Amino acid sequence: MIASTLDLIGRHATKFLGVGVLLGFAVPPLASLARPLLVPALLIPLTIALVRLDWSAMGAYARRPLFVAAVIVWLLVVSPVAMWAVLAPVPMPESLYHALVLMAAASPIISSAAIALLLGLDAALAVVVIVVSTALLPFTLPVLALKLLGLELQIDLATFMLRLGAMVGGAFAAALLVRRLVPKHRIAQNARTLDALSVINLVIFAVAIMDGVTAFAAERPAYVALATAAAFAANLALQAVGTLAWSRLGMRRALTLGLMTGNCNMGLVMVALGRDASFEVIVFFAMAQLPMYMLPGLLTPLYRKLAARDPA
Repeated sequence: MIASTLDLIGRHATKFLGVGVLLGFAVPPLASLARPLLVPALLIPLTIALVRLDWSAMGAYARRPLFVAAVIVWLLVVSPVAMWAVLAPVPMPESLYHALVLMAAASPIISSAAIALLLGLDAALAVVVIVVSTALLPFTLPVLALKLLGLELQIDLATFMLRLGAMVGGAFAAALLVRRLVPKHRIAQNARTLDALSVINLVIFAVAIMDGVTAFAAERPAYVALATAAAFAANLALQAVGTLAWSRLGMRRALTLGLMTGNCNMGLVMVALGRDASFEVIVFFAMAQLPMYMLPGLLTPLYRKLAARDPA
C-alpha cells in the first residue's frame, strides 16, 4: 500500500504539489501542527536531489566561476533592482511593495533543485547556484534592503552564516552518506519513490508556512487577494525575464535559471527580518508559496516543450 501510494505521488508529483500547497490555508490547525517541521521539510528535498544527481555535473559548473558569478549577480543584484525600478511608480500598499522587492532580492528556494529534477531541467546547475547564492545572501540582502527600501536588517552575520552552513552542509553530508551506502542502480530504480518523498516534504513546508495566514485572510481578504495576485504575476514575470535573459545557453539551462529567478527563498528573508517584519510582508511570503507550488504542475507541458528545443 505504501509503495503504491508513493509511486502514485511520484508519477503525479507536480499535481500533488499544486493541491498540497492549499492544505495549510484550508486547514489552519494542520498549519500549526506542521510548523515545527519547517526546517526539515525544507532540507529533505535538497538532500534527495543531491542523492539522485550526478555530482560530476555539479563539479563542471563549479569549474566555471565567471559563469556562476554572472548568474549570482543576476539573481541577487539585477533582479531586485529591476523589480524596485519597475514597481516604484505603481500605486500599492507599502508593505506589498517592500515584500515584492525583498522577494526578488532573495536567493532561489532550496527546493529549486528538486523541482528542476521533477521537470527534467538542469538540477546540477540549480544546486551550484543555490549553494553559492545562499551563502552570499547575508552580504547582499542588507545592503539592497537599505539602499532600495530604507530598511535596516539586523543580521548577526556569523550566526546567519553558521546556520546556513549547517543546513546546506548537513544536506550534502546526508546525501553523501546515502550515496556511499546505497548502490547507484538502487537509487535509479527508486527514482519515483524519491520524487514522492520530495513532494511530501515540499507540501509539509508549504503547509507549515501558512500558520496564522488563514485568520489574517478572514480579517483582510482584499489585501490577501491582492498579495496572491501580485505573487503569481511577479513569479511568472521573473521566470519569463530570467529565461529570456539566459536563452543563449540553450532552453534547458535558461528555463532552470528562469525557474530560480522567479522562485525565491523568502524563508531566509523572514529570518533576516526577524521581529522587524510586518505581518503583511509575512502574509505575502506565505501566499507566494502558491505560485511556487502550483505553476510547475500547470506549466509542465510548456517547460517540456521548450526544453525539447534544446539541441543539447
